[in-house]
Amino acid sequence: MQPKRNLTRRGFVQGTIATGLASGGFLSTERAFGFQSPNERPVFATIGLRNQGVTITNKSTKFADFAALADVDSKVLGTNVEKLEKRQGKKPDSHGDYRRVLDRKDIDAVMIAAPDHWHTKIAIEAMLAGKDVYCEKPLTLTIAEGKLIEQVVKKTGRTFQVGTMQRTESGQRFLQAIALVRAGRIGTVKKVTCGIGGFGPSPVIPEAPIPAELDWDTWLGPAPKVAYRALPEVRKGYGGGVPLYSNCHYAFRNWHAYSGGKLTDWGAHHVDIARWAISGQKTGTQSKASDQARARKVTPLDYKFDVEYDKNGYPLVDDKYDIAIKYNIKADMDNGVELLITNEGDNGILFEGTKGRFFVNRGKIVGKPVEDLASNPLPGGAIEDVYGGPVPENHTLNFIEAINAGQQPISDVWTHNQMLEICHLSNIAMRLGRPLDWDPDKREVIGDKQANSFLSRENRKGYEINM
Repeated sequence: MQPKRNLTRRGFVQGTIATGLASGGFLSTERAFGFQSPNERPVFATIGLRNQGVTITNKSTKFADFAALADVDSKVLGTNVEKLEKRQGKKPDSHGDYRRVLDRKDIDAVMIAAPDHWHTKIAIEAMLAGKDVYCEKPLTLTIAEGKLIEQVVKKTGRTFQVGTMQRTESGQRFLQAIALVRAGRIGTVKKVTCGIGGFGPSPVIPEAPIPAELDWDTWLGPAPKVAYRALPEVRKGYGGGVPLYSNCHYAFRNWHAYSGGKLTDWGAHHVDIARWAISGQKTGTQSKASDQARARKVTPLDYKFDVEYDKNGYPLVDDKYDIAIKYNIKADMDNGVELLITNEGDNGILFEGTKGRFFVNRGKIVGKPVEDLASNPLPGGAIEDVYGGPVPENHTLNFIEAINAGQQPISDVWTHNQMLEICHLSNIAMRLGRPLDWDPDKREVIGDKQANSFLSRENRKGYEINM
């Protein structure tokens, strides 16, 4: 458990800790009833409002008051300020510069949903400013960034929730899947396959005028300065038919400068659950290496890019998306389980063991071990044992309960980084076209200086991370 700290005047329910903790270190969801009182509700702000930023804000208004919103797109910012005012009955302040949010003493916690390449800088500055943090997944752009966040969480003692909400939500299907594995319903796990989908070939994306409402230079932030590119029409297949802004908004995940494609997008969800199921460590505290299933080798079995890469692993063109569009990757885990990540088949996770197999995703959990629950149910409390206590209504409530207790929540930084390292290594292995042997203790690629050069990136001047 991280050290406790002085709490802001409105952030916490009096007497919460004195009432005791649930068996796994998380507070009962009955605490939610206390958040109906204006004097007992934490004060939040959201930084980054497209897509998931709006979703997590809307889900959180039941438990928190939002005093401010921040975004570099003035049109997106204005629209969402109006919508949130209607939703919560009070107009939040609007900021084009996220630093104005961090300067405010009345804000207890921030929710970060900016593009991935901004996560680490904002999160670290928020913690150093005394804020607790809920940050969308994937948490980092590089493995080195994950180490920095861990250092600052430990240094400041702030509560830090990663937005891998499958740990809490989705009808508890993923918790049931983990409980089935731990109850031995498929015997010894041999293989886990994570289907995370993929993209088709990239269109050529021309340079385009920067929209008047967008602060493009700030959007780029830590990333290299490049021209704005956008397609003039909507095309289906990328983001469900949303406009294909090449370097911003939804499509940023298709460029290595800002994200890691599906490997760090959906991979951050499904690889996370897969690893949790085959590990022995409960979350909520700094994880012990001996309790974790960790990758020892990552091998790209089959992969395809829509652009050429040079011998150093960098794309040779800048007018197309540069993520892999096809991949089958194998991670050899140190407990003998074979973890596969693929763009093929259904989106979800297939667990295979010596006694059977089953499949789970956000909409279903199916297979004979699941059917057998009708006559042989899991022991009472099996899902709570997985979670570490009563499962709250949603991921934000777990975050608030952890803040109240001065603890780390269900999606803690350490287990997230151990999982995300597999996804980052998968991208590096494909870019270099070879298997990578990984030392999970030293957190470096064994005997491969070139691969290790991808573990960190230099931020653009003016956007360095200061600790």
